Amino acid sequence: MPWQGGGTFYRVFGFARHLVERGHDVTIMATSLHNKVFFQEDVWEGVKVVLSPALLFGKLRTGWDFYEVARRCLWLNGRSFDLVHGFESRPVVIYPALYAHRQNRGASLVLDWCDWFGRGGSVEERSPWVRFLLRPVETFYEENFRQKADGTTAINSVLKKRAIDLGVKPESIHWLPNGADVQKINVIAQKTAREQLGIASEAVLIGHLGQAFPNDAGLMADAFHIVQEQIPKAQLLLIGQHKTNIAAHFSIPTDVVETGFVSQEEMNLYLAACDLLWLPLKNTLANRGRWPMKINDYMASGRAVVSTDVGDLAGLFQEPYPIGVLSKDNPDQFAEKSLSLLKNIEMRHQYGRNGRFLAETQFDWSHVTEQLENFYWRIYKTES
Repeated sequence: MPWQGGGTFYRVFGFARHLVERGHDVTIMATSLHNKVFFQEDVWEGVKVVLSPALLFGKLRTGWDFYEVARRCLWLNGRSFDLVHGFESRPVVIYPALYAHRQNRGASLVLDWCDWFGRGGSVEERSPWVRFLLRPVETFYEENFRQKADGTTAINSVLKKRAIDLGVKPESIHWLPNGADVQKINVIAQKTAREQLGIASEAVLIGHLGQAFPNDAGLMADAFHIVQEQIPKAQLLLIGQHKTNIAAHFSIPTDVVETGFVSQEEMNLYLAACDLLWLPLKNTLANRGRWPMKINDYMASGRAVVSTDVGDLAGLFQEPYPIGVLSKDNPDQFAEKSLSLLKNIEMRHQYGRNGRFLAETQFDWSHVTEQLENFYWRIYKTES
């Protein structure tokens, strides 16, 4: 089965495969990357994955296709479930989830909230005309259905508070962070990783994984320019598909190394090859209202992290097991903190060990899935 991309699918599948390991039958519905007519059904690591057809394309294929809504409801007709968990609430999720819930009387409905999309959130990062058109629609679907759920999973305290403000009962909300895949992401010696990737041993590499909002990319570029003033040979390694023209901020192309799409094994090697990993986030509602999945991969790789003090992530940088250092969301301090840590290899190693410890304990997929299972049982028994 082709990987479906996107952080939400990765989040859903992480929980699904560990629920299967715990003895449950789990079906995921996801949008097919290309199919317009037929459903594709497959089993991946014990999880039944159903890829639904859609007519739209590009970003419109991310939850807005009402043809797909109808096709999903037809597929669900006559099928029984004990619990329905909708991840986010755009049309292709919420309407089929509500339909399946009504069909299976006695089944519980849970809604996940892992991003602030609507008013004040990530929609504000878009171009003016897209922002104007999408803001009311995103806000409606994000807010209008929350009270219909028997339970809510929220990725951070900001979205939990927002759910409560919308009338969701606090006792029906469960904090559900992303998991860390400590089986597939290993701690690899930097020398070994660089030899396999053909990277010079003396290189100074600062890594960033995955996507970045335009404002965050600007912060990253400005901070890196300051770092280069002190360490001219430093390079910024952009791992994976970042979907932002970060290279446009640099006059010398070799300052930035862009890997493009990489497999999980390659990603592991690139993370291990870095001296530092960066998570520069501007202090916006969009960033406070999410939990970037890359931070879990950073921890699992055992590398020190420099991040901005934004949202719930700040707790990862506090005692007893800090995974790195925090900065304000300005390039001068971010660069200063990074330069200081680059000079202290022992501290970097300690932060890396702390991150791996948290990944193997508090954030291991099996652990967070066990907590989710307990929440399911509580919701199911309460509603039965």
